Amino acid sequence: MRTPRRARTDGAEQALLDTSVVIDLAEIDRSLVPEGSAISAITLAELAIGPHAAVNAAERSRRQDTLQRAESAFVALPVDVAVARAYARLYVALPQPAPKPRGRRGFDLLIAATALAADLPLYTRNPRDFAGFEGLIEIVTV
Repeated sequence: MRTPRRARTDGAEQALLDTSVVIDLAEIDRSLVPEGSAISAITLAELAIGPHAAVNAAERSRRQDTLQRAESAFVALPVDVAVARAYARLYVALPQPAPKPRGRRGFDLLIAATALAADLPLYTRNPRDFAGFEGLIEIVTV
């Protein structure tokens, strides 16, 4: 795991934020998260599930707010052919025989593939979710 990078000044996306970072953004020292960071469209999918899974109105409202803030604050990088190819590279990096990634693990693999395809470091609160990918993508714990 590496320490966070210094901010770039050219306006280019500097990092891909994992869903865990987006959810906890209010609790994170903002100097640790590069301005202009992007998210994966998969993060929006994970956040969109949140309000539907909430057990009460207050939680549903909080999760809906998180989704709407993410939609307006970040560029969402799509899952495209380059991400599909990166997904395959990451899948074969898993200890074999690896079961097909499903559920949250499948989302994590697609988010990591988005970072690999875009050549961006992946900022996360859960580095263990991306164990084994260190040689392919830069994992930054915040």
